[in-house]
Amino acid sequence: MPWKNGGGETIEIAVSPAGAALDAFEWRVSMAQVAASGPFSRFAGVDRTLVVLAGNGIRLRVGGRDAVSLGRDTAPFTFSGDDLAEAELIDGAVDDLNVMTRRASHRHRLRRLMATSSMSLRREGDLLLVLARGAGARARTGREEHMLAAGDTILMDRTDEPRVEIAPTAAMELYHIDLWRL
Repeated sequence: MPWKNGGGETIEIAVSPAGAALDAFEWRVSMAQVAASGPFSRFAGVDRTLVVLAGNGIRLRVGGRDAVSLGRDTAPFTFSGDDLAEAELIDGAVDDLNVMTRRASHRHRLRRLMATSSMSLRREGDLLLVLARGAGARARTGREEHMLAAGDTILMDRTDEPRVEIAPTAAMELYHIDLWRL
């Protein structure tokens, strides 16, 4: 779908409520390719967290503060969607993962994890999303087992087991997203 400011396109991974427009979501997880330097879309009342998935990185200036350099090895960066954000690409396009929560209804936390062997992830919030990147994995929740391909996402809520066991087929990155209802 097109960016709110028309400057690019994004792949929506999950949104609540289902099918919500950009001005009506409670929370949203998406990936985008940033192909040119320029402004990010503004989202009043929304907290955002961004992590670089691929590319040489970006310098992000938010709310007139000093620019922060973000790359594949830096921690996820959280900022207010109320603030003007300008991105400057560092030697070419980047792919990013973006988590957004409407401040009045939800909060979130995004973590990047490296998995070279089996690991157990715990849902700490009301919802857990786990995005697999770089390789496939076997995911086990209670008695259910699923095969994940690179790029697949697991979504677990309070009706599911609180843990998921991930056994990667090769070294991979996992993006662990907890969402809390307020």
